[in-house]
Amino acid sequence: MMQDNKRAAILFDLDGTLTDPFVGITRSIRHAMEAMGREAPGDDALRTHIGPPLQVTFAQLLETEDAALVWQAVGHYRARYQRIGKLENALIPGIVDVLAHCVDAGYFLSLATSKMESYSRDILDHFDLTRFFDAVHGSAPDGTNANKADLIRHILAVEPVEASRAVMIGDRMHDILGAKSNGVTGIGVLFGFGDRAELEEAGAAAVVAKPAELPAAIDAMLAPQSA
Repeated sequence: MMQDNKRAAILFDLDGTLTDPFVGITRSIRHAMEAMGREAPGDDALRTHIGPPLQVTFAQLLETEDAALVWQAVGHYRARYQRIGKLENALIPGIVDVLAHCVDAGYFLSLATSKMESYSRDILDHFDLTRFFDAVHGSAPDGTNANKADLIRHILAVEPVEASRAVMIGDRMHDILGAKSNGVTGIGVLFGFGDRAELEEAGAAAVVAKPAELPAAIDAMLAPQSA
């Protein structure tokens, strides 16, 4: 049957899960806020804004519901991020070994990020990670699929992925909530920008502290089902 031909799948978030984008994102947020005549908060506050869609971030930072203002700020952000910010980034140590394990185990790998898909592909190429992925999915310039629940729903619709045989790996509650809303198991990671309480409250089935712990957590969720 069709379902039997579907491989167990892993959906990976990007920021805070595969790479540490703190420098590029925060500098680009500051650039956008300055362009809007506003002052950005400090580093600790900005950390909490890494993960959610940009529209959400700027609505909060600008304290506005005016969509035109929000998208103006997003435009300023993207101008710098496209030029400089996307590569002000660092690969999370040990994550290549995790991806290699997942490929060797025969899992279907898809990127599932709220970041614009074009930027995400550039970042994967830059760090030589594209070779590990069967599919790459991110948001569109107009914000389509920036919401993680919408994105995962889209992936389930267009890729050979069955919700009951998939896990979502991410560092923020949006990853876990988006997975849960689509019947996908969520695994939280603590080497990104969320904390244990956030991930557990969102419904993560497991939370790992370092990349070396991910393969066992993934296999525990998927290997029995893929037999």
